[in-house]
Amino acid sequence: MAKMLYSATMSLDGFIAGPDGDMSWLTKYLGPNPTVDALVGDIGALLVGNRTFRGDDPHRGTADEGKPFGGGWSGPQFVLTHHIPDAPLPGVTFVSDLDSAVAAAKAAAGDKYVNILGAEVARQCLDAGVLDEILVCVAPVLLGDGVRLFNRPDGASVKLERHSLTQAPQATNIWLRVVR
Repeated sequence: MAKMLYSATMSLDGFIAGPDGDMSWLTKYLGPNPTVDALVGDIGALLVGNRTFRGDDPHRGTADEGKPFGGGWSGPQFVLTHHIPDAPLPGVTFVSDLDSAVAAAKAAAGDKYVNILGAEVARQCLDAGVLDEILVCVAPVLLGDGVRLFNRPDGASVKLERHSLTQAPQATNIWLRVVR
């Protein structure tokens, strides 16, 4: 059965995007990363937040713009949104509630990961008790402001256990399991 994984590159001060969702800071940290490269082959589906799906792209202006993992992955995407568009997009399913989105993404992923993209969707999955793992690639930069990895001001603490800690040329990868 598919596991739910939230993966993101984060600044050392805890931001995955700059102010207003700016992702341009990330471009210089998208170098080779063996941990992420290996993960991409283990992803069966994406669960994506609407703001992330429609938001800024660190690959803007390149041939990889709009492609998950810079074109390194292709497959079914499930976008959680309250505003389902009239026109369908190939390979993208728009879903209006978390339970249906998780069920559909897990069914599509089979025995592989459902990779979550978007801080708000990841928070919702954590709060719903369906998030299994977190992979954070910590980039050596301080952004100062923006979108936090997790923003849960009234949330209870969540116990995590380390799965692995690896180095890449542009990041330190921390892979964690959510302890239930």
